[in-house]
Amino acid sequence: AENVGAGQRSSEDGVGQGGRPGCTDPGRAADGTESEWLPERRDTQVTRQPGALRVARCKFFSLTETPEDYTIIVDEEGFLELPSSEHLSVADATWLALNVVSGGGGFSSSQPIGVTKIAKSVIAPLADQNISVFMLSTYQTDFILVRERDLPFVTHTLSSEFTILRVVNGETVAAENLGITNGFVKPKMVQRPVIHPLSSPSNRFCVTSLDPDTLPAVATLLMDVMFYSNGVKDPMAAGEDCGHIRFFSFSLIEGYISLVMDVQTQQRFPSNLLFTSASGELWKMVRIGGQPLGFDECGIVAQISEPLAAADIPAYYISTFKFDHALVPEENISAVISALKVSQAEKH
Repeated sequence: AENVGAGQRSSEDGVGQGGRPGCTDPGRAADGTESEWLPERRDTQVTRQPGALRVARCKFFSLTETPEDYTIIVDEEGFLELPSSEHLSVADATWLALNVVSGGGGFSSSQPIGVTKIAKSVIAPLADQNISVFMLSTYQTDFILVRERDLPFVTHTLSSEFTILRVVNGETVAAENLGITNGFVKPKMVQRPVIHPLSSPSNRFCVTSLDPDTLPAVATLLMDVMFYSNGVKDPMAAGEDCGHIRFFSFSLIEGYISLVMDVQTQQRFPSNLLFTSASGELWKMVRIGGQPLGFDECGIVAQISEPLAAADIPAYYISTFKFDHALVPEENISAVISALKVSQAEKH
């Protein structure tokens, strides 16, 4: 098992049979007869740095660009390679990457389950137990990051529904004593937290992947897209009218690459290198938060994922240092906004 440091909050995401919605390459299956909870422990830190980045040969790395800044999720090995800088803000605590799979637990035989499929069984119970989560959806799977100190409460909350496993040196083994809380259980929340404003940029996004062997061929382009194409970051950008925004996410986790970009950025890449859905499915974004969300508030992802799960709408969910982002199929965006507004009105 390894550790991951990140942020917080939670999320959900639906998926089509045999992979991500509409995907033709191996990915994630939608349904499974037996679900298991895999705490993939990986020491990771969630950081924000408005400048360039040097990355070690770590196994868990994700960088997401928003109009405000960059969010970096990296394991401890990679974090130690980051240069110290007054511009680098680091979230407190160490975070663990958790992953729900079906079919036995081993990575070779199991399939991850999409976030909207676990809204009621995972996301909502964690929110009700006042456990803060940080969400990272990739092309291949969804990671739910929780503070390491909360792991006993997480496993205690979920053990009635899931078999708890650990990944140790690539091997899946039964987890022992992860649910021990010394008799103390966090108080259940009576009411969910503050309702946050929603916005939907005009961008149309695609979620893609890339063969790691072709990464050198696009390394210069990736560097340009991530760091040199869009000028200086504006911390006040969130207060501006939400039209077309800058959003780009790159993850390299256990050798698998995931990319989230808008259509204009995708056109800069050689078309024969990117894995895309056979249907050419595009996604629209719902951005959560008017002011920075912080890392202690619980239930933010649940507020978004539960209405989507009720409507059976798939979603990718990416938490960043200041805001959350849900990606839903383009044709569902109007229904999603309406459903979320109705849900928010009911909670007031």
